[in-house]
Amino acid sequence: MGYIDRELLPGVHHIEDCMGVCFTLIVGNRRALLVDAGYGLEDTAAFVRWITALPVTLWLTHGHHDHAHGARWFDSARIHPDESPVYETYSSEKWMDHVLEGARQNGIAVDEAAWRSRPMPAPETVPGETIDLGGLTARILPCPGHTPGSAVVFVPERGLLLTGDDWNPCTWLFFPEALPVRRYRENARRLLTLPFEHVICPHRTELYPRRMLEAFLDGLTDGAIAAAPPVDTGAPYGVNTHEAALPEGQVLVFDYDKARED
Repeated sequence: MGYIDRELLPGVHHIEDCMGVCFTLIVGNRRALLVDAGYGLEDTAAFVRWITALPVTLWLTHGHHDHAHGARWFDSARIHPDESPVYETYSSEKWMDHVLEGARQNGIAVDEAAWRSRPMPAPETVPGETIDLGGLTARILPCPGHTPGSAVVFVPERGLLLTGDDWNPCTWLFFPEALPVRRYRENARRLLTLPFEHVICPHRTELYPRRMLEAFLDGLTDGAIAAAPPVDTGAPYGVNTHEAALPEGQVLVFDYDKARED
């Protein structure tokens, strides 16, 4: 077990947890912002304190278990108001069991009693905000798509966009709470009005250039959506999932029935 810290840009630490999901710590001169918290199978707050002693605000881009369960190591967290039902669902005992089963399948030893004894905080709901970290600014912006209350973070001083799960080179849009693909595309394309040069996403460890997200969205045409073949994700949702092949080897897996209804 153990976290892996990669400082991809000055003051921008992209941290990988033992289950392979990442979250990002942005450290200014006066305070820090933690964007997501991973599975939290180890003490996330303790690792963050190892990087910085500054006060830390935790913002969750969305409420899914692999990004939010690490919030249990913090006294407070912030989330978009529309994301509260998602956070509540994925903070349940059912999803705690799911996370622990995933750890067992991956051969990861967890102090289950200690982990379960840490309650998930009741998050403060904030529709968006700008946080002055001292020398760095974090703009939290709503971007509904992967979930109804998904948010992204723009750091202008670093020309950096943190997309949450609204974009990964393999983006998933088939959860029951996900928006239809065309509404997602409309919201995501608004991100291209921001003057970012770099992109960080939570399911990859690299720093990506802007052109990757541009290629993804430019390739997500109505034709690509209509022609996307079925794919079996193995997810237990009973969803008619299809996979659109996009430039640069990227894919979008989405609910085809929602796309036809939208």
